[in-house]
Parts: sequence; C-alpha cells; structure tokens
Amino acid sequence: MHGATYFQRLYDELSALRPGDHVYFTDWRGDPDEVLYDEGPSIGDLLCDLARSGVQVRGLLWRSHSDHLSFNSQENQHFGTELNEAGGQVLLDQRVRRLASHHQKLFVVRHRGAPEGDVAFVGGIDLCHGRRDDEQHRGDPQTAPMDPRYGSRPPWHDATLEVRGPVVGDLLRCFVERWDDPHPLDRRTPYRMIVQRLARMPRHPGDLPKAFPDPPPAGPHAVQVLRTYAHKHPGFPFAPRGEHSVARAYLKAFGRATSLIYVEDQYLWSDPVAEGLREALERSPSVRIIAVVPRYPDQDGRLSGPPARYAQLEALRRLESDRVAVYDLENDDGVPIYLHAKVCIVDDRWTACGSGNLNRRSWTSDSELTCAIDSAELARSLRSQLWSEHLGTAELDLDPATGFDQWRTTAAALDQWYADGCRGPRPAGRIRPHRPQPLNRFQSLWAGWLSHHVYDPDGRPHAARRHNTF
Repeated sequence: MHGATYFQRLYDELSALRPGDHVYFTDWRGDPDEVLYDEGPSIGDLLCDLARSGVQVRGLLWRSHSDHLSFNSQENQHFGTELNEAGGQVLLDQRVRRLASHHQKLFVVRHRGAPEGDVAFVGGIDLCHGRRDDEQHRGDPQTAPMDPRYGSRPPWHDATLEVRGPVVGDLLRCFVERWDDPHPLDRRTPYRMIVQRLARMPRHPGDLPKAFPDPPPAGPHAVQVLRTYAHKHPGFPFAPRGEHSVARAYLKAFGRATSLIYVEDQYLWSDPVAEGLREALERSPSVRIIAVVPRYPDQDGRLSGPPARYAQLEALRRLESDRVAVYDLENDDGVPIYLHAKVCIVDDRWTACGSGNLNRRSWTSDSELTCAIDSAELARSLRSQLWSEHLGTAELDLDPATGFDQWRTTAAALDQWYADGCRGPRPAGRIRPHRPQPLNRFQSLWAGWLSHHVYDPDGRPHAARRHNTF
C-alpha cells in the first residue's frame, strides 16, 4: 500500500484500541507532527492520546546521526520525548555497528482478549514527513529535504504490507529481541550522555508488558520473516555473528528464477546484488529483469551524489543485457517521483517487501526487516497493481516476455513525446529509461572508495567477506 493508504490504515487500527491493548513500533525516522490524513491528527498526538488512555505504547527509534549530516536525530528525539512524557516508553537505539543504522520499519497492534484483530505493518514507509503520498504522486504536503529536482513537494512512491495471523507474533518477537538487548543504548561518551539527559530520554529499557498469545491463522499465505543484523562487538545476543537472512532469501529467489524478476528499489547496487542477478540471466535464457529506481539520489550534492551514482553505475554496467531494463518514474506533470519502495517479485510466485534495499548495506550492515510471501495469487495481483500504475493502463499483458516489451514501448513513447517538444496529448504511463548521470574523471578518483566504505559498508565477519557468503 502507498503511504497515504498506510497512514489511513494506521489511524483506523489505532483509533479502535482500548485500555490494556498494546502498540509496538520501530522506525528509522519519526516526525511526531506528521498527519495521518487531511485535517486528521498527527501520529504523535494519536500515540500520546493512546498512552494517556491506558494503551501500552513501546517504540524503538534509531538514535540517528546529526541533522547537519542530513539525518534526523532531532526529529527522533522529539518524537520519543513527547511519547515518554505521555506515559509511553520510546528508546533512542544506537546498538548498531559503527556507520550502520537501525532501518527497520515495523508497527504491531495487539488487542487484549481479541487476538483475531491483531495486525502488523512492515515495509519501507517511515512515520515521517514526505511519505504520505498516494497513487497520483503529488507529494506529501509535509515535505522533507530532497534534491531540488524533485520539486517543492516531492512525489514519493513506497510500499508497506499489512499482515495478520501468527506472523504478527513472529514480528513482535523481533521487536522484543531488540528491546531486551542488555547492551547500552548508546556509546557512553560524555557528549552523548549530556544529550540523553537534556532530552530526558530513558537510558535503559523498562520491562515490556506481558505478551498476549499469538493470533490465530488468518489466511492461506505462507509468510517468512527475514532480517539483517551486522556482525559487531559486542554482538547482538540474538544474532551474535549477525544475521543475513534477507540476503540469503533474495539470492535463493534469484537462483530459482525462470521467467521474470521485477524489482522496485531505492538503490539497486553492490557486487553481491549484481552478481546474483547476473547469474540468473546466465543460468536461464528466458529470465528477464525489470527494475524501477529513483531518477536522482535524494541528496545529490557535490559530495553526497557521486558515491551513490558510482555504485549504481557499476551495478548497471555488470547487468548490461537486452533482457534487463531499468526505469525511473515521473508524475503526470513530469516531476520525477522518488522511489523508496523495496519490493521484489520473482516468477509471480515469490514476493518480498520490507525495509531492506538491494545493496550491501541492507544485506550486511543496517538492521532490516522484510517479509517474503510464497503466493502466486498475491504476487500476480501486486505486479498487476504496480504495472497498471506505472504504465498508466489497465490493459496489461502480464506475460514476462510481452510485458517486458510493453514497458519498453511505453517508455519510448514518452521519450519521443518529449523529443517532439511535448506536442499533442501526453502518452500514457510514468516510466522513463533510467539514465544515471556519469561521473567526471575527478569524481571517479574518490567516489568509489567512499561508496564501498561509507555508503555501502560490509557488516559481515571477515571469513564471510573473504568467501563472499551470507
């Protein structure tokens, strides 16, 4: 679901809670004043009201780097402080490998005495500015800083799953493991201790409320919970050498592909990702790959842009083939749409959606949470929904070969319309062939090192790095 749909569903579920019910969430960034629908309450106000009413509210927000580095430490701190003062408990969690982040985006709603109503949301959408957009992609009225080419109200494409049944209990256990990690929440430097005290943030987790029984089965789909945790010192007690089930699941799915790998991803870079996709092409001549990515990095400055572009250019170079097509998106006004989704559909059978991107950072370093679903019905339905939106038509040919050609024809028609000076009606569709800006000679001297060591670090143990295993 899109951000606007997700926020509306959150409001509906949270508004139905009663004293004694439970709410748990994790997030990379949270803005307490982000409203859930037009003229509606903010996520901060709604959660604070619930906490004051007797609903148990617990949250884990990444502590984050400084706002001066285009991160979100102040926003997360404000969110946590408001909820803690209202009676909830939110922690700023920095129990990660150096240069890594807690990137999981999870929301769990549990009902005392009514487990059949329990629900969880897991995907790529943060509880923050810029995410509340819909299929029209006119952007969230509450904007976040972006590259100026995305306009004053940047359009945003994203995805989150709503899941019910026993998997809700599995997802909650991911939250509990992180919460109960006995290591300090943050590095105990004098500066960090002063910041924590000034913000009146808890320094230690409190006890969680007693868990409810897992919900009963709620549907026919098999759902697998996938995670990334880095190898670090001291290690996570629940993953002492890290966990890389996100990477292993993707590589296994690529290794079994026979017809189509469809990807929507914020990055699409790094050697392990490109190798896995390349091997799928070489193993089966019938495999085709369609990928949708952002047209520009979200922060494409003189220092921030070249490492991101370098990483993607290297991956695309390795994937050059007439059976690989990479596109980006724009709305009907021609404004580029920032693609933040992390969705993969393989052979209309295997679907993955979560916080994990297709890059080495998400596969080895940041904490990530993704759900994989084995369902032909769901995979084909989701692909049809996404393709209909991007191609601007309900008349779709979902056969991998002819659908691949339909994408190419749609993108070519829009390119030609621009080449003709935008004369006549705008062709249907929002897709353009992706043409990342190349690096100049000077940028090439330093962007590769920064990409490999800062933008896309490797969080595996040394033996796994040497053998390129997960």
